[in-house]
Amino acid sequence: MILVSACLIGVDCKYNGGNNKNDKLINYLKDKNIVPVCPEQLGGLCTPRIPAEIVGGSADDVINGKAKVINKEGLDVTKEFLKGAYETLKICRNLGINKAILKEKSPSCGSNQVYDGSFKSNLIDGYGITAALLIKDGIDLKSEKYFEGGEENGLK
Repeated sequence: MILVSACLIGVDCKYNGGNNKNDKLINYLKDKNIVPVCPEQLGGLCTPRIPAEIVGGSADDVINGKAKVINKEGLDVTKEFLKGAYETLKICRNLGINKAILKEKSPSCGSNQVYDGSFKSNLIDGYGITAALLIKDGIDLKSEKYFEGGEENGLK
């Protein structure tokens, strides 16, 4: 069983109400058991919603109470992002999921890069909050970028 960011399979749960449908990924997943999730919705945020970024540190800092997730209007949405991350982790633990494919650049799901908190589209190396929790729990995490070159090794 593989946990997948719901937006990657065409679910309209992206912050702007759209999705990030990835046909190569969908093709790879077609004969696999998947569990689609949107941590931000699981945390209680609506769709569409104001874009948010990690501010003042890393995902680990957010988890440890040393940084926040702030939306573009200045509202602190840390509580919702943490709730969604922990709910996603609970799903993985309850279902015995040890593999995940998450949306790159997201403050929840980013597995290699996230935005720097300036709301100027600047990317930095790092993880989203959900991604950081799943990695700490030993889940094999990939981003959708892993599938763009057709290199699906490792997630059988």
